[in-house]
Amino acid sequence: MSIKTNIVRAAAGAAIGRINKIEENALQNQSLWFKKIVKGASGTKFGKDHHFERITNYNEFKSNVPVRDYEGLRAYFDDIASGTPNVCWPGKPKYLAKTSGTTSGTKYIPITRQSLPNHINSARNALFSYIDLNKESKIFDGRMLFLSGSPLLENKNGLLVGRLSGIVNHEVPSWMSKTILPSMATNLLEPWERKVDAIVNELMNNDVRVISGIPPWIQMIFERMLALTNKKNVAELLPNLELYIHGGVNYQPYHARINQLIGRPINLVETYPASEGFFAYQDRFDTEGLRIVSNSGIFYEFIPLDQIHRPDADRLSLHDVALEKDYAIVINSNAGLLGYLIGDVVRFINKSPYRLKVTGRVSQFISAFGEHVIASEIESSMTAAVLKHHLSIVEFMVAPQVNPSDGSLPYHEWFVEFNEIPDNIDVVANTINSHLCNLNTYYNDLIKNKILQRLKIRTIRKNGFKDYMTRINKIGEQFKVTRVCNDRSVADQLQNSVINLSDGNFR
Repeated sequence: MSIKTNIVRAAAGAAIGRINKIEENALQNQSLWFKKIVKGASGTKFGKDHHFERITNYNEFKSNVPVRDYEGLRAYFDDIASGTPNVCWPGKPKYLAKTSGTTSGTKYIPITRQSLPNHINSARNALFSYIDLNKESKIFDGRMLFLSGSPLLENKNGLLVGRLSGIVNHEVPSWMSKTILPSMATNLLEPWERKVDAIVNELMNNDVRVISGIPPWIQMIFERMLALTNKKNVAELLPNLELYIHGGVNYQPYHARINQLIGRPINLVETYPASEGFFAYQDRFDTEGLRIVSNSGIFYEFIPLDQIHRPDADRLSLHDVALEKDYAIVINSNAGLLGYLIGDVVRFINKSPYRLKVTGRVSQFISAFGEHVIASEIESSMTAAVLKHHLSIVEFMVAPQVNPSDGSLPYHEWFVEFNEIPDNIDVVANTINSHLCNLNTYYNDLIKNKILQRLKIRTIRKNGFKDYMTRINKIGEQFKVTRVCNDRSVADQLQNSVINLSDGNFR
């Protein structure tokens, strides 16, 4: 074990001891950050518009500050992006994180000097937590691959603009910088396919111990490595690979395939980062859920998902959340995000400490027939089929088919790209359908009462999802396929990639 690893292990142990003590007081932390954020924003345009000088408690805050998404706050965000100071937070942000919204097109999320530590320190603490738990870890004896957007930043009205993952490249602590891959030269490459080849080359020429990135892209890189080398598995090329840090999408549907590609199980740490903040991370191996980051520049609010479209919806602080209930998450932060509905849905599974699961997106559900099936139910049902039938999938998405061309009953249409197409698609569909019926009583009733017929699986040809993402100009490590859609906007674009299994041709 290297001197560096011993030093980092000692630092990690000390840091985690402090963090655990601080996080024992999550409610007190939240109370303090509420006061700091109201005070910090009181002199800004937003603070004056919403009378922050009069706010003395959370109820007054709720009365003065409505919950809005990006579109609802666009006037403020546009002012920030134009270079105007003191809009939602004192001064100007250091960066604007460019991200693709599902309803608002491109979004520009401010990152201030005060909010940067939330992103950097929380990521560091997730690593430190892993090292503290795994006393034999040697991840700092080798290199770490973090898939990221281009570190090339655009200057927009005096503000540096780029993808969050690209921005983070400029803020990596010096003690970590020589550990990180890809190299700056590789990270700057365009297009994505050329960058992938360079990443694969660096992977095969370095002792990589940690990988991080969205599962479909990690899977693609591993497959490219094996195709180029004719090796049986990634472990032959990266014998010391120890840890996969993942987040952003549910990992379970990809778990079996990634283990198969590696050739053995690998340690996992789940994180919950976003352009708006780093909200939670896995700090234990023996329990479910991610511990919320309660003391890092964010005051959280939660709206019961079943009330999200009501004007009088409850707004709860961390103190008032219930276990095993879905909430839309609202943040107020020292980045100047105030009453901001980020679009994610979470469910708390523990309060001591506060641990949550990310269960979907507010906008990602199917309720064309009143069933309100959410992303976590879709993903759980697919995972059940993957485990039962030993499936290996690349990607999938689900949409309603309201008016089948043959005049039959409506149904949910599942578009699935398999690594190996199973022999009996109908059996797989039955498994998914049964699991979904068990999870969602409304869906079950619609099936039983013959309002809906059983779901149907459409098999997507190899690289069908990748080609779709290329067509809509969303190819790259930071982009995710829309998993659940209540309309046909994605489904219709996938139709030309559906395989007719009876003759092997595309439809």
